[in-house]
Amino acid sequence: MKLQNIDIASYSENLCVFGALHCAPGDLNDDIQTLVLLGPREPGFWAHFTASPEYRDRLDDPLDRWSSRVISDLAKTLNAKAYFPFGGPPYQPFIQWATKSGRAFISPVGLLVHDVAGLMVSYRGALGFREQLDLPEISENPCIKCENKPCITACPVDALRPENYDVAACKTDLDQPENHCMSKGCATRRACPISQSYGRTEEQSAFHMEAFK
Repeated sequence: MKLQNIDIASYSENLCVFGALHCAPGDLNDDIQTLVLLGPREPGFWAHFTASPEYRDRLDDPLDRWSSRVISDLAKTLNAKAYFPFGGPPYQPFIQWATKSGRAFISPVGLLVHDVAGLMVSYRGALGFREQLDLPEISENPCIKCENKPCITACPVDALRPENYDVAACKTDLDQPENHCMSKGCATRRACPISQSYGRTEEQSAFHMEAFK
């Protein structure tokens, strides 16, 4: 199995490989040697998801239910085991996995930043393989070459800092008429130059903001 094969298999569901890592013995108690992280393939993910039965049935947690069905099916096809960032507690350590993959890093504001998705990074699930797959070289942290670092000053209430996330201040500001985070997505995430080239729609960001609030 190659990462390219997994990426191709995920393409029809508008998912793609967002990183991969080798597991130490006993990490997952499943004899899993390689974890492959999956995230939304942009542009086009939101249109694909909103056409799904999970979105159209108007029941709770449509994206999580969609992710569970789609990635579980991929796991069966690829002889892998599916893991998800929801469904706990306990929760799988996706942030730790992401940083170990060498394609996601801790940004100046404390959020994960991805080499392709920027601060808009999200993981819909992971596939665990009982074989050690060949992995590419580790990416460079994109924040190193980001001269202006607009994420640091983008939040209107300075809620995001490396040492602390002021959730209360963030949620209070969302109700202010001049705040556009609810309709367009988090201002800090939108400020990231890589996020701006990723292709996530405002509708998708609004969906996540509503779930957050």
